[in-house]
Amino acid sequence: MFSKFTDHTNEKKPSFFEKLTGVSREEEEEQEDQPFRDFTISSPESSQRIQEDFIEESEGQLAVDIYQTDTTIYIQAMPAGVSSEDLTISITPETVFISGKRDDPRAVMSENYLVRELYWGMFSRTINLPEEIDPSEADAIEKHGLLIIRLPKVDKTKKHKLKVKSV
Repeated sequence: MFSKFTDHTNEKKPSFFEKLTGVSREEEEEQEDQPFRDFTISSPESSQRIQEDFIEESEGQLAVDIYQTDTTIYIQAMPAGVSSEDLTISITPETVFISGKRDDPRAVMSENYLVRELYWGMFSRTINLPEEIDPSEADAIEKHGLLIIRLPKVDKTKKHKLKVKSV
C-alpha cells in the first residue's frame, strides 16, 4: 500500500532561508567569512558610472495591496512623493496598469550619500484582475500618499430588459 512512496529521510531538506534565497547555510557562512568579495570597484568614477547605468536602465515595480468584496476589487499603493498628475492609470476589464515617475528633489552627488535606499525614477505595475470589472465605473483617490483604486465587478447575473422599437 505504501510502496509507491519513497523514503527521503536520508536526504537533507532545504531550510526556509534556502528555499527563499536559493543559498544554503554553508554558502551563507562562507560568504560571511569573505565580506564584499564580489563588490570590489576599482575607482569612484566607475562606481558613479555603474550606478548611473543601473538607474537609467531600471524601472521600479510599485508595491500594491489588492483585496475584494462581493461587488468590488480594491487596489492600494503608496506612490509617495508623486503628484496625482504624474500618475497614469489605465484600466481594461481584465487588467490595471499603474505608472509614474518619482523625481529626486535634490541634486546630491553620489559620493556624498552615506545610505541611499529610496527609489527615484520610473515605476510601474501591471495587475491581472481575478474577475472582470467595469472600467467606466472605476475611480481612484489619493490621500496622504495612499492611492486607492476602486474597481466595480461586472454583475453577470444582472439582466436588462430591452424595449422593441417599431420603425
